[in-house]
Amino acid sequence: MKTRIYSAVAIAAITLASCGPKQVEEQNTVREELVETTRIYEQEISRDLEFSTTLQGYQTINVAPSVTGKIEHIYVEVGTSVNTGTMLVRMDRNQYTNTKLTYANLGVEMARMESLKESGAISEQTYDRTKLSYDQTRESLDFLEKNTFVKAPFPGVISAKNYEDGELYSGQPILVLTQISTLKALISIPESYYPYVKAGKKVEIASDIYPDEIFPATIEIVYPTIDATSHTFQAKVRIPNDSRKLRPGMYVKTTMSMGMAKAMVVPYQAVLKLTGANDRYIFVEKDGVAKRIFVKLGQRFDENVEIISDEIANGDRLVTVGQGKLVDGAKLKVTKEN
Repeated sequence: MKTRIYSAVAIAAITLASCGPKQVEEQNTVREELVETTRIYEQEISRDLEFSTTLQGYQTINVAPSVTGKIEHIYVEVGTSVNTGTMLVRMDRNQYTNTKLTYANLGVEMARMESLKESGAISEQTYDRTKLSYDQTRESLDFLEKNTFVKAPFPGVISAKNYEDGELYSGQPILVLTQISTLKALISIPESYYPYVKAGKKVEIASDIYPDEIFPATIEIVYPTIDATSHTFQAKVRIPNDSRKLRPGMYVKTTMSMGMAKAMVVPYQAVLKLTGANDRYIFVEKDGVAKRIFVKLGQRFDENVEIISDEIANGDRLVTVGQGKLVDGAKLKVTKEN
């Protein structure tokens, strides 16, 4: 057994003896990755938040009368622009006509009761019964008038029509009226900006359909709660649209200026994405070694992007070339600092 141990030691000694000094040095040398770096410094940026959203009509109503029966006439078609009070639909008038006659007769009766009451010829109870019947019929007539002669409650455009004249109304909306002279949009904003977003704040709307135009808008309502899952809150944007260039359903970008701020901005290509996840990271050079730092992305500026991390300091050397082949702790040789 001892003979075998001595033999192994002897073999190792012979092997080392056969290696020259240059070969031993190469075996002990750690590989250095060649990279280029640039210094990171805080910059003052214009903080603009951008959100994508879909436009909606500021008001949309289903024209659905509360009385059933035959549709006598529909006055509009899809695409018709209407004003407040424009007649939209006339329903079957039989019930309305009968109630109107009843109300007229009760009006005559009510006038007679007033005279008798003044002369003391009838009891207060008899008068009250007639007055109740008269008032109830008046309410019924108002209800039937509103639901027999259906008018537009606000200006807009007819966006759907589901019946034709003479068809039996069965509950599905006869028409859909959408307001497009004013539009709205809902945007979801990160919770960190909640203290800075107030009703009345100005925003800008942009559409790829009109690449050279910006449409002014205003935050109308800031919703009071934060979504626990996405950590965002909603705001309702009001968009004047007198030109009617924008339409409900259009996909737009909403930009909100939050003023000036300090931020770390780096080349976008220097930020790497973790395989199989959405985590982003960068490499910085520290004492000749690669250090991986996970970051969050902020605002994009053409070829640059804002990065957010507590581990980054002014003057850190960001690896901008060769970062794709690095691992945490790799030895680095900086060939160029931009």
